[in-house]
Amino acid sequence: MVKIVITVLGQDRPGIIAGISQKLAQKQVNILDVSQTIMQGMFTMIMSADMGESNIEFIQLKKELMEEGKALGVEINVQREDIFNAMANI
Repeated sequence: MVKIVITVLGQDRPGIIAGISQKLAQKQVNILDVSQTIMQGMFTMIMSADMGESNIEFIQLKKELMEEGKALGVEINVQREDIFNAMANI
């Protein structure tokens, strides 16, 4: 299992979850958990996913998700879970 954490922030609009989920499905990335909310019109989401069966390298997935974020009008950040956890402990 190769776990990653995806965070999304931006103005709420239809299609954000669908766009990100479709991109992950195309790359054989399995979504493990999702938490999302709207705070004063701002869409926020954190997603845990597994790249273990993926057909793409981490750095390429990160690049493609960031491009998808631009198309959707949101900011997407992708980190390996171990790095994410290490940053949280600082």
